[in-house]
Amino acid sequence: MKWLKSKRRRRPAASSAAVVLFALALPACGSAQPSDGPARPAAQGVGLKQIGSFESPVYVTGAPGFPKLLFVVEQGGTVQVLRNGHRQARPFLDIHDLISSGGERGLLSIAFPPDYKSSGRFYVYDTDPQGNLRIDEFKRRSATRAARGSRRAVVRIPHPVNANHNGGQLQFFGHFLYFGTGDGGSGGDPPNNAQNRHSLLGKLLRIDPRSTDAKPEIYSYGLRNPFRFSFDTVTAKQPRIAIGDVGQNRFEEVDYTTVAAAQGANFGWDAFEGFAPYTEENSGTPDPGGTVKPIFAYPHSRGGSCSIIGGYVVADKHLPALYKRYVYADLCEGQLRSLVPHLHGASNEHKLGLSVDTPSSFGEDTQGRVYVASLEGPVYRLVQR
Repeated sequence: MKWLKSKRRRRPAASSAAVVLFALALPACGSAQPSDGPARPAAQGVGLKQIGSFESPVYVTGAPGFPKLLFVVEQGGTVQVLRNGHRQARPFLDIHDLISSGGERGLLSIAFPPDYKSSGRFYVYDTDPQGNLRIDEFKRRSATRAARGSRRAVVRIPHPVNANHNGGQLQFFGHFLYFGTGDGGSGGDPPNNAQNRHSLLGKLLRIDPRSTDAKPEIYSYGLRNPFRFSFDTVTAKQPRIAIGDVGQNRFEEVDYTTVAAAQGANFGWDAFEGFAPYTEENSGTPDPGGTVKPIFAYPHSRGGSCSIIGGYVVADKHLPALYKRYVYADLCEGQLRSLVPHLHGASNEHKLGLSVDTPSSFGEDTQGRVYVASLEGPVYRLVQR
């Protein structure tokens, strides 16, 4: 499967079920039962420990108040749960019949609010049967089972024309729920959604989901497909946000600024791709002025790269080699990489010496441990060697 662009790039599958990059929308490799595996070492004292194998996993997270649980989102519409590292027999949530799935569509992420232990409510981001972007609230029935019948519609954003550029990340920061939307798809943002502050596409949005009539606030704009973003609360006293914004044909970028400065920020698409003016299909958007430049961008000529998979600034002190470093990957390249983020640039960017076939997402649990999912099935935790 190929997710974040329309270009095709194939990788050999590890089983008879052909696994290709996202746009082809073929199923991932089987449903092997999860089993702990040995840590795969890296040169810098960091390794990968497999925690299970799943069906097209696209996100991993923990839930406040439940430190022994880990949740794995599967693109086809299920959320699996592990207790103390052991996968439970039944999924936490199964809404496969309520969504559209394949290509860049599907169940894309899940988020638990800070008061989850007492409120029992949580949120999922998916594409509905018509391809529209949707956020729904559910409540848990037990620690390892959701009450499917508790579903409440929170946000629906029309996405009427193209199947790509759906965004897909949900993240709580305090009691506010932030989410990123793609620009509506095609190439070059033909309707100029990202720069249009009357459109909810190509944006970082924010709501207070406790309100029964929550309306999305445009927090930032000028984004192409912010498939994964995260909050950095370890680098400085002022919390920061890191956005992996997927590029068009030339550059992938990391946007990084304080959460406060991100409010009202214009990250430049589709006047810019990375640091460069955008000049390809459907170009022509003039420089709006005052755009926030990325702190880092890399070209597609680097190792056959194609789509950034944004990660996390590592808060896990048990990973001293990565502590306070931003980890990320590229869907086609497969190499895990890291850099030191600064508000006006990045330093010491390099490979970790670890690779994952078709990485689809990073994730973080309630203890700050970092995970990476492969669309081909495995999910790994980054561990000290």
